[in-house]
Order: sequence, then structure tokens, then C-alpha cells
Amino acid sequence: MNAYDAIIIGTGQAGPALAERLAKAGTRVAIIERGKFGGTCVNNGCTPTKTLVASAYVARLARRAAEYGVDISGPVKVDPVRVKARKDALVQRSTRGLEKWLRSLENVTVYTGHARFLDSHTVRVATETLNAKRIFINVGGRPFVPKMPGLDRVPYLTNESMMDIDFLPEHLIVVGGSYVGLEFGQMYRRFGSRVTIVEMGPRLTGREDPEVSDALRDILA
Repeated sequence: MNAYDAIIIGTGQAGPALAERLAKAGTRVAIIERGKFGGTCVNNGCTPTKTLVASAYVARLARRAAEYGVDISGPVKVDPVRVKARKDALVQRSTRGLEKWLRSLENVTVYTGHARFLDSHTVRVATETLNAKRIFINVGGRPFVPKMPGLDRVPYLTNESMMDIDFLPEHLIVVGGSYVGLEFGQMYRRFGSRVTIVEMGPRLTGREDPEVSDALRDILA
């Protein structure tokens, strides 16, 4: 039995910061990660998507080079394999850096594997049993796949699995017109794909003010 003052399950946004804060106060901390360090934001959210958006921005800017008095001979070509490789390299630096930093913290022990509760104060990770008075669950989220008729009979991509593709879809249909869907839509349009966004509500980004929705529609149309 490995005894700690606190156990943190998951290394997403809140986990590492909490581990550092507790450790600096003299608390013995165990932090557990079963997959990639950094959680959704670093691996499937903010970091990789903004990296892809940056590549898409450059592609669009290159197509408009003449407007700035710059001559680019020949058509602008996007290499999706290299775009993905750049994104992967940046994500890997972030995840490896985070893991290295966590392992360097005094009073913090890092475990890799799937955590399973044995009781309200005890978890098992692989062959290790950990016990603590306080256990923080920081396991993050995953894509929600709606129950759409026929969806279970066709291949589809989620915002998470989109991170793995190294090709440009000829036609990308995005179901959902909120910020994640719009981000992918404008990104792949700038890469050169034909894009259709489907939103069942009366307007895009339905939780925003109507003026915001109208402005986004005008920009994207």
C-alpha cells in the first residue's frame, strides 16, 4: 500500500497545477495518467487545433500574396502530411515537457495506467495500490456522438479523430455550428476542402448573442 495525502486522477488542465500547489504546501501527492499527459487541451483541443489554424492562416495569406505586392509563382499547395507532422511535433513537446516537469516536482509521484477505485480512499493502478484521504477526479471529456439515424452504419470523424488524419477531405460535412465545428470548418476550407456546416438550431453559435451569430455567418458565407 502506497500512502499519500492526495491522489489526482488525470493530468489535464487542473491536475498539474493542483499537484504543484499541494506539493509546495508539503502535501504528498500521487498523480495518475492513463494516456497522454496534458489532457484534452494539449492533445486534442487548444494546442493542436490552434497549430492547424496557424497553417490554414498561412495558406490563405499565401493565396492573397498579390494583394500585398508579393509574387508567389504557381498555385499554393497544402501538404497535409507535413501540416500534421508540425502539429504532432508541437503536441509531443508539450506532453513530454509536462511529464518531465511533473516527475521533477518534490512530493509528487507520477503513475501511468488506468486508475480503478477499490474503495472511497483507495485506487489501484496496474499492480500498485494507492491510498489517500483526498482523491481528485480530473479525467476530462470525450466527443459526444449524437444518435443520428444511419450514423452507426457509416464511417465518421470526431473532433478527436480529426487530429489523426493526414489528408484533405474533398468535401467535409461538419455537424454542429458551434465554435468547435466552425473552427474545423474554416480551417479545412482554407486548406482547400469544400466544407458544409449543418446546424439544427436557428443560427450558428446559438449560445452567443444574435449579432455574433450574424457576423460569423457573414464572414463564413
